[in-house]
Amino acid sequence: QVHFVESGGGLVQPGGSLRLSCATSASIFSRYHMGWYRQAPGKQRELVATITTTGSTNYADSVKGRFTISRDNAKNTVYLQMNSLKPDDTAVYYCNTFPAMDAWGKGTLVTVSS
Repeated sequence: QVHFVESGGGLVQPGGSLRLSCATSASIFSRYHMGWYRQAPGKQRELVATITTTGSTNYADSVKGRFTISRDNAKNTVYLQMNSLKPDDTAVYYCNTFPAMDAWGKGTLVTVSS
């Protein structure tokens, strides 16, 4: 059974930083590209960033230059470093493979507010 466990969310002021983590199984992590997704209140889930098995990255225009995705192959974990956070970044953040499998974790809530 595929599962993803996200952590690291919280409440942060505009301009602040957070680092999200996502752990999954070794069989998934070693074989698939990974992505971070987010779903803001009242909106559809959107792709935020991706990282290939070889470490190439890509970002949505809205987060380019502020967010950094990385992966630790020894820990089967993917990270999302988020800097210069804005209120529009408020959302539940999920990780999954890229393209996404039909198996989502609970996500981690990021709230950017003063």
